Amino acid sequence: MSNRPTGRSTGRPGPGRARLALALAALLGGGVLTVLPAQAAPAAADGLSVQYRTSAGGATADQTEPWLKVRNTGSSPVQLSQVKVRYYFKADSPSDTYRFACSWAVRGCSVVTGTFGTLGNPTATADRYLEIGFTQAAGTLAPGADTGDLQLRFHRANWQTLRQSDDYSFNGAQTSYANWDKVTAQLAGATVWGAAPEGNDPTDPTDPTDPTDPPGGGQSLFDDFDYSSHTDPAISAHGWNVRANSGGPGVPGATWDPSKVTFVSAGGNSVMNLETSTAGTGASTTHTEVLTRATKFRNGTYAARVKFSDAPKSGPDGDHLVQTFFTINDLKAPMADDYAEYDFEYLPNGGWGEPANILYTTSWETYNPEPWQAVNQHSEQRRSYAGWHDLVVTIDDSAITYYVDGQHFGTHDAQYLPERPMSINFNQWLIDLNGQTSTAPRAYDQQVDYVLHVKDQVLTPAQVAAKVAGYRNAGTGFVDEVPAT
Repeated sequence: MSNRPTGRSTGRPGPGRARLALALAALLGGGVLTVLPAQAAPAAADGLSVQYRTSAGGATADQTEPWLKVRNTGSSPVQLSQVKVRYYFKADSPSDTYRFACSWAVRGCSVVTGTFGTLGNPTATADRYLEIGFTQAAGTLAPGADTGDLQLRFHRANWQTLRQSDDYSFNGAQTSYANWDKVTAQLAGATVWGAAPEGNDPTDPTDPTDPTDPPGGGQSLFDDFDYSSHTDPAISAHGWNVRANSGGPGVPGATWDPSKVTFVSAGGNSVMNLETSTAGTGASTTHTEVLTRATKFRNGTYAARVKFSDAPKSGPDGDHLVQTFFTINDLKAPMADDYAEYDFEYLPNGGWGEPANILYTTSWETYNPEPWQAVNQHSEQRRSYAGWHDLVVTIDDSAITYYVDGQHFGTHDAQYLPERPMSINFNQWLIDLNGQTSTAPRAYDQQVDYVLHVKDQVLTPAQVAAKVAGYRNAGTGFVDEVPAT
C-alpha cells in the first residue's frame, strides 16, 4: 500500500490503493462504444506479389529503408484496405522500441499505416515485424496494377545505430525493385505471398495480431498545437482555455500564468511548452494549465505525446513537481458518485510521500475534501520517464486501460467508469516547497506535441499513431468533430 495523490482538484495525499465498495449509481449514458468493424471479404482475386528494394544498403544504418510495391496478380480488383505486408527483422536489443515513417508514396502517405509486432516464435534473424497496411481511402488495385513506390523507413526510438544485416527481410544488394519472397502479403487474412520466418505463418492463430488501420467513424478532436503564442486567437477559437484564475491545486499563493504557455519547434513540429517556476515562496511560484472549455468528452480513446523533464531548465533541482495529461469533470458535492477523473501524473522528484521519480495513472470515482476520503484505483512505475512519451487511455463500457509508449501500463475496474462528460487538460504545478528549500529561482518545462480524442471507439496505440500520421500527412493541424453534450 503506497500513498497516492488526488486529482488536480485538491492536491492532497490520498489513502493509498484503497478501493471502497461503492456500486455504480447510474447507468452509463451517451453513445455505446463501438467495436471496430471487421472487413468484408474482397472480390475474388488470384493473389498479390511484392517487390522490394532498399535505399540504405549498409550492414548498419541510422534507419532501415524498405521500399515496396504491391502488385495485383489476379483478375479482379483488390481493396487495398484488405492488404497487409510484413517485413521481418531482429530487434537490436530486447527492450528496443521502433518508430515507423512513410517518406513518400504514390497514393499518398496518409493512406499508408505501419505498426510493429512481436513474433510468437523468434528465430536467429527475426523476432519482430513491421506490418504495412492501407486505409479505406487507399481505394482499389486493378488487375495487373501495382501501388507504385512505398518509400518506407523505421528506426530505433532512441535513434541509435541499428544492425540490419542480420534481419530476415533485408537484402542490402537489392537496390532495384524485384520480387522478394522474404516479405509476406495477406489478403483478407490469408497469406498470398512470401514466406515468414520458420514457425511464424502470419495466419497462425498463435501469432498475435496488431491491427493498424484507423477505424472509420468516431468523431475526433485532434490538435497539433501549431500556435504563435498564448494570445493567438486560434487557441480560443479551437476551444482551449489558457488558465489565468487563481486557486489550487499546489502551492498556496501561487498564480497560474498564461504567458508561461508558449509554442516552440521540436523535431520538425510545433509543440506546446508549459513552464512552472518558483523562487521558494508561494508569491514567486507560477503554475501553468491548458484545458478545453467544453466538458464533452467521455468514452473512447484519449492520446497525447508528452515530454516529461527530470531536471529544471535553470536553477537548482529538487522541487515536488507534477507534470500531467488528464480528463476531469467537477465534483458537485463531497463523495458525489458522478465525479470522474483519469490521470497521467509524473513526479520527477517524488512527492506525496514518494522519495524519487514515479509515474502514476489514476482512475477516480469520487472523493471528500474534508475530512479527506478518496475512491480511486491507480497503477505506478518508479523510474525516470524523462523525455518524450506516447500516452494513451481508453474508456469503454467495461474498463479504463492505460498505455505508455505502446506498452500496457494498467487496467482499472468498471467501478471507476465516467457517468458524465469531461474536459481534456494539461498542467504543470508544484505540490509544495518542501523538496527544495532554496530561494534561488528555478524553472521547469513540460511539452506537448499533440492531443487526440476519438469518441466512443477504443483504438490501439498503433491505431492512434496511424491516425495522427494521417492528419499530419494530410496537413491537418486541427479538427474538432466531437458534438457538444
